[in-house]
Amino acid sequence: MTYPPVRGTLTENRSLADLTWLRVGGPADALFQPADDDDLRDFLGALDDDVAVFPMGVGSNLIVRDGGLRAVVVRLGRGFNRIETGTNTVAAGAAALDAHVARKAAQAGLDLTFLRTIPGSIGGAVRMNAGCYGSYVADHLIEVQAVTRSGDPVTIPAADLNFGYRHSDLPEGCIVTQATFRANPGDPDALEARMADQLARRDESQPTKDRSAGSTFRNPAGFSSTGRADDVHDLKAWKVIDDAGMRGATRGGAVMSPKHPNFLVNNGGATAADLEGLGEDVRKKVFETSGLTLEWEIMRVGEPADP
Repeated sequence: MTYPPVRGTLTENRSLADLTWLRVGGPADALFQPADDDDLRDFLGALDDDVAVFPMGVGSNLIVRDGGLRAVVVRLGRGFNRIETGTNTVAAGAAALDAHVARKAAQAGLDLTFLRTIPGSIGGAVRMNAGCYGSYVADHLIEVQAVTRSGDPVTIPAADLNFGYRHSDLPEGCIVTQATFRANPGDPDALEARMADQLARRDESQPTKDRSAGSTFRNPAGFSSTGRADDVHDLKAWKVIDDAGMRGATRGGAVMSPKHPNFLVNNGGATAADLEGLGEDVRKKVFETSGLTLEWEIMRVGEPADP
């Protein structure tokens, strides 16, 4: 395969394991890290239409199967991580980390604190309508800048993304390059204190030091934590997994965290097949015990290893 010339970096047959938080997965046909918007547009415009393109963030919510990915993986980097604050707005490059956006906004007296504990980057947060403590990307997003699979720049208003719980209608192969949010004003010190409290609560309840990919399954209730003291846990994924006796369950080097049973952890030496297989074990057991079918929140892509 001959790829169009680039100014960024294009690496063929590139393993993706070191680019995901779970540290598993086979190679992509190619990994493209564009230098800037023009580099991305030119490459996609010249790339054969039959070649699949897979946008990848920082791999915080992703299992790449052991056989790898038959696609060009596009991973945005330094040319796409600027954060600019305005009057009640924040514009963030798709490669900017959610936590950095929350902090930069707070310093400017703008409240996007819900992003502080969400792992990953802004592009992934938009695609998944990420949320925490009762707030979602959909509540704040104004519009996104993106590049289509054919290399055309587009502006997509938030209303056109049809946001749902952990869902958006981004067009196939479309790569978000920037998102603009509206944010309520707030006192910087108070916003910083709120984020510090959120971090402390997260570290107390989640295995943040382990090799995980965040929440494994969507909450059956169809919403994330509200952050309130009276928040009910009846239909939270961790609760139905715990009730099914799958806290601490293992397969190969994979384990459902004893600290938080909705966190799938690579305990050392796990393959993608171990991790996905354990997730399927959990789904089966939860269905047997509660009649609920858990839906994956972690994206799984690629092909299994050859037998």
